[in-house]
Amino acid sequence: MRDIAVFSGSAHPHLAAELCAHLGVKLSPARVSRFANDCLEVQLQANCRERDVFLIQPLVAPVQEHLVELLLMCDAARGASAGRITVVMPHYAYARSDKKDAPRISIGGRLVADLLVAAGASRVLTMTLHSPQVHGFFSVPVDHLHALRELAAHFRGHDLSRATVVSPDLGNAKEAAAFARMLGVPVAAGAKQRFADDRVSISSVIGEVAGRDVIVLDDEIAKGSTVLELLERLRELGARTVRVACTHGLFAAGALKRLSERPEVLEIVCTDTVPVPEAQRTDKLTVLSVAPALAEAVRRIHDGASVSALFDPV
Repeated sequence: MRDIAVFSGSAHPHLAAELCAHLGVKLSPARVSRFANDCLEVQLQANCRERDVFLIQPLVAPVQEHLVELLLMCDAARGASAGRITVVMPHYAYARSDKKDAPRISIGGRLVADLLVAAGASRVLTMTLHSPQVHGFFSVPVDHLHALRELAAHFRGHDLSRATVVSPDLGNAKEAAAFARMLGVPVAAGAKQRFADDRVSISSVIGEVAGRDVIVLDDEIAKGSTVLELLERLRELGARTVRVACTHGLFAAGALKRLSERPEVLEIVCTDTVPVPEAQRTDKLTVLSVAPALAEAVRRIHDGASVSALFDPV
């Protein structure tokens, strides 16, 4: 591919390398250094002038470090006269800060979107935003992909004759319903109430799960409190087996270990939008690659082709 330059921040270089391998282009080098006063500096070490520049950086822990790094990468590309700057952000951490649900609270999702545009981003490619309205926070075009294809292809390898897709809450029910249609199985949803970031209550499950092989689908798993609460309800309701699936496997505070220790959980499936350290992985974990989907989106963006076909279920 001509006139394209792909750079990676330090958040997920393995995904960037895999994406470039699918594109058939070389990953351009970038240098991130730190001044004595703890400020970051970024240098893009390849020509950007009038080129189509793609900056790959999911917002993962430490989120603030990686965010500032991404902003500096945008600024460096703009200062180097890039023709267009596309931020490839597989995971947008601040998408969870999407509404004013308490007095004098910040809406970080909108603020960070404004910062990216101010830094020079002219387009954003992301995957499975926490809430659909976050798409509208950006004043530049956003290509919002999902990982349902990759997840569905994986689960089609299982016996789905008694399967039911379960969303942990009604907010994710639309995506769960789309996923269930792709698999040709029924859908159910939990009735969830959140009291704090890590304290939730699921009073009931709407739909039939007794004697079923449940596939729990969520957009992301951080501390896992929601999924663990749902597992209790599924056990009480007589679910036969449980598999857990999500796009963003953050697995903070030992969540992966806690989920893996549950005997009814046969498998935990996530994608590699965020890195899962080898030291944290368990035998029950399966990580699916989204590099082919992201690479195809990058190819279409660069060629001026339609990206909408990548949104359609198969």
